[in-house]
Amino acid sequence: MEKFLLKNIENPDSASLEEYQRVGGYKSLNKALQLEPSDIIAQVKAAGLRGRGGAGFPTGMKWDFASRDVKFPKYLICNADEGEPGTFKDRPILEKNPHLLIEGMAISAHALKSDRGYIYLRGEYPYARVVLEKAIEEAYAKGYLGDNIAGKGSGFHLSVHQGAGAYICGEETALIESIEGWRGQPRIKPPFPVNVGAWGMPTVVNNVETLANIPLIVAIGAEKYSAIGNPECPGPKLFSVSCCVETPGVYELPMGITLKEIIYDHAGGVRGGRKLKAVIPGGISAPVLPPDGVDCPMDFVNLPKRGSMLGSGAVMVFDDTVCMVKVCWRAMSFFEHESCGKCTPCREGTGWMRNILKRIEGGFGRDNDIELLQDISLSIIGKTFCPLGDGAAGVVLGFIKNFSDEFRYHITNKKCMVSKDL
Repeated sequence: MEKFLLKNIENPDSASLEEYQRVGGYKSLNKALQLEPSDIIAQVKAAGLRGRGGAGFPTGMKWDFASRDVKFPKYLICNADEGEPGTFKDRPILEKNPHLLIEGMAISAHALKSDRGYIYLRGEYPYARVVLEKAIEEAYAKGYLGDNIAGKGSGFHLSVHQGAGAYICGEETALIESIEGWRGQPRIKPPFPVNVGAWGMPTVVNNVETLANIPLIVAIGAEKYSAIGNPECPGPKLFSVSCCVETPGVYELPMGITLKEIIYDHAGGVRGGRKLKAVIPGGISAPVLPPDGVDCPMDFVNLPKRGSMLGSGAVMVFDDTVCMVKVCWRAMSFFEHESCGKCTPCREGTGWMRNILKRIEGGFGRDNDIELLQDISLSIIGKTFCPLGDGAAGVVLGFIKNFSDEFRYHITNKKCMVSKDL
């Protein structure tokens, strides 16, 4: 597939405005400014673009909800808080193709009639901030941002707001709280941000990759875009592949490509020719899949049928030397640490599960620990303000479902079946 999101990033000058314009940059913005905002929204809806941040909500529908709200001003926020373990797909855009994101935001702002935008950047990406702020400065100088973009009368101002390393701020309402200057904690929904978001005004929050798709839709049209990949959720998709593969990295591939193709045709297969044991297909929040699940198309429709989800598209591959109990314990340590503490089931439950998993992994598991983990997980799901608790519980249930024999071996034999650490 021809590269669009990662086009030309190997060039050392790829982040510059000059290089971006050389490969056709900002032509889509000029084209979009000739269109009515409602026409752009209709085009995005017809293209079938779904949010690339994890939830997969139809982008055009979200824009439509915000555009119908009579309140002004309207805010556009780019969620660049890429904090999901295993996920690094947005980083190449932020650091090597920032003008693609800026152009996507400028087009989106025109569609939404928004004159103010923010890029909420992950705290651990300091270099990306330098690149983005330079690119924003270049865009202002050339008239692609400001009060009168390209002389068409449409204004849009953009700035970077860097977080402080809180995973919870990847959740859109916690992100909005942080931008407003409050502690990053999720809000109850409804009302949704499209109606009551930043400073009580209609607010659209889209992921970096989502916004980076907008110039392509405008350039080639909804019909051609919807023909890329899976018709049910089309377009190019960035997959970050890591752990036990020969060539980890970020791959731009059509939505709907199988997990097997990603691992073996693009990432070089399992490292050292070892046997595949498990795959987490969408970042640490996505339930783990066994080897017989890798023939599944990577999209928002088919992965849930296999008991997992696409999430951020972060593929984490594990070979037969990896202990699944240890992976689950480390995942739960992350969720416990990153829980904002607002909801009791998540705040307390993640800690309880981490303690139990540590006990099992350390060779001190008890006969009823598996059932106890399942009971705690089911007591968390559906009882928190945001999906962090659900994600943590789903991770545990996924590991137990697919690797219960390994958990029971730990408990019964007081040691790991694959590791000599105990």
